Amino acid sequence: MALKSIKPERRRLADKVYEQLVNAIANREISVNDRLVQEKLATELQISRTPVREALMRLEHEGVLSASISGGFRLYQMNKEEIRELYQARAAIEGQAARILATRKNPDEIADLRETILREEDIQIKTVQNYFKANHNIHRRFIELTGNRFLLEMLNVTWGKAMAIHLFGSIAEVDLAKSLGSHMALVDVIESGDKTASLEAVTQHIQEGFELQIRHLED
Repeated sequence: MALKSIKPERRRLADKVYEQLVNAIANREISVNDRLVQEKLATELQISRTPVREALMRLEHEGVLSASISGGFRLYQMNKEEIRELYQARAAIEGQAARILATRKNPDEIADLRETILREEDIQIKTVQNYFKANHNIHRRFIELTGNRFLLEMLNVTWGKAMAIHLFGSIAEVDLAKSLGSHMALVDVIESGDKTASLEAVTQHIQEGFELQIRHLED
């Protein structure tokens, strides 16, 4: 079998480029009007084009970037219906996770969730990126505690889409605290052991997040 050798150094470099681009998008240093060209980025970063191309392709695969007609990449702009579908997918994934946790009603898992929420919502520097990270970490922990790797993979897909970075960042003008919502109340319902109520509570929580996004886009 003729397989090529793996070069971990290049992969780590591509990861660094990816992280820089994600941070720039989250911090709104890259806008919808910017065109990302691998040659220019490689020159700016003083590295070869290969890791830059890998980072750009990864972001395109995740739905954050789209190929520009004039060449290069631009931030992908989701329309209202796409955003609705994305939130519906989240409701299905996270609602099922809530049902699983409610069925088990494990005191250690409940305590873990409460500790995670308290830690993540204690935001010292109130920026869009920090609110996004806190929200993401809380929701991810609900899925992680189920132990279901397929639910976690599906969560990664939905949170990796454009909504999860630059669309979230577009709501900087609204009350960012609303982006976190009533996470502790969700844990209360799960702790009750009521599977149906847990699913409905998570679904409603995600619906409120969808409405927050749509209100801003319409404004």
